[in-house]
Amino acid sequence: MRRWWAVRGSVMAISVSALFAFQATFRQFPGMEDDPVPVPPDAYEKTEWAFTRLKYPSGRHASVFGDIGSWPTDYPKADRQFVQGVRRLTRIHTRSSEQVVDLDTDEVFNWPWLYAVEVGHWSLTDAECEQMREYLLRGGFFMCDDFHGGGEWSVFLESIRRVFPDRPIVEIDNQDPIFHVLYDLDERVQVPGIQYWYTGRIWEKDGKTPHWRAIYDDRGRVMVAICFNQDNGDAWEWADHPRYPERYASQAYRMGINYIIYAMTH
Repeated sequence: MRRWWAVRGSVMAISVSALFAFQATFRQFPGMEDDPVPVPPDAYEKTEWAFTRLKYPSGRHASVFGDIGSWPTDYPKADRQFVQGVRRLTRIHTRSSEQVVDLDTDEVFNWPWLYAVEVGHWSLTDAECEQMREYLLRGGFFMCDDFHGGGEWSVFLESIRRVFPDRPIVEIDNQDPIFHVLYDLDERVQVPGIQYWYTGRIWEKDGKTPHWRAIYDDRGRVMVAICFNQDNGDAWEWADHPRYPERYASQAYRMGINYIIYAMTH
């Protein structure tokens, strides 16, 4: 039987101690790291929240790491640097290391917040689409990021439409709680990747307009938060570099933190 979790308002459906018991141990993926950084000394701590990265197949679609696929883009530096911000800016008991999961096992059900990058290259199997749908309908939250232009949007749709063929993808209204749960984010800018350093452009491919889109459940809860034509992962990864503008990094951190708190309270 698959394990359940839920955080609804201030009431947790299972105890924190039970959640800790189900947490998988942090592990590394040697040879798959796009931007290696040292393993934090408290990487194996059990906490109430951890950054969970989706390991997905790229299939026939173009990938940036050959046979490995696109899932490790910015990994693990972006993950570990972002969670340092979560630790400093919130009271969430946050693990210093990420957790990499896939949809081929039930481990994903132990982690209520899931992130994937470069989903303009993913290619989920039918079984993975079914697993993702069940994960989200049970209360899971999925943030996807760093894909650009019409071509990558089409690739993204090919899989997400098999996850939810009957649910629309809509623009998130400025008044939605997800933009206000901690930080008020009415005024948002397009967050660029580090290609900005070399091209002077904040957009990639034909993705000149940023979009914050979502798929909602029947109660009006955001299940899938889609960051299209923007690159929050690069902003997390390069926030410590003097060439990366602070205003982009600051928004990326605030956006990610809002999404975490929303996922834990809705």
